[in-house]
Amino acid sequence: MPRALLLIAVLAVAACSGNERDISMRDLRSFTGGPDEFSIIPGKELQTPKDFNTLPAPTPGGSNLTDQDPLGDAAVALGGRASARQPGNGVPAADGALIAHAGRNGVPADIRESLAAEDKEFRRRQSRFTKLRLVRVDRYSQAYKRFELNSQAEVAWWRRQGVTTPTAPPAAR
Repeated sequence: MPRALLLIAVLAVAACSGNERDISMRDLRSFTGGPDEFSIIPGKELQTPKDFNTLPAPTPGGSNLTDQDPLGDAAVALGGRASARQPGNGVPAADGALIAHAGRNGVPADIRESLAAEDKEFRRRQSRFTKLRLVRVDRYSQAYKRFELNSQAEVAWWRRQGVTTPTAPPAAR
């Protein structure tokens, strides 16, 4: 009996670990003991530049010409521009009409900060008992399940409204 009380006391103290707990809910660590082959991104091939005077100045800790940019490469492959991901580029002129239409009813100036604070509070509430799991689980998908979009239901709703829609992905089995 005293061992059971000791175990309950230890679990209670662990559950009250305070505000410094991890609220990310993602557990993507590999438990195989081997290397994580997806964390290694090989550099691009070295090439001799046409003009050595046009090379950018070295930036210690920054990026260089041989660094891979998987997200930028994906953006280009999908018809976009890799430079759109860089901060400070603003909205392209071609997207001005879209931005104007999306903000026609007004946009709060602090929308990003407000959403970040709300999401942090949501993750804090959802991660209350994540440390008390016997098996490591990625709780992110469980926590955000009710916000998941159902493409089949959306297509059906729009079709009932008389809107012509493209086909949706097949339903998951």
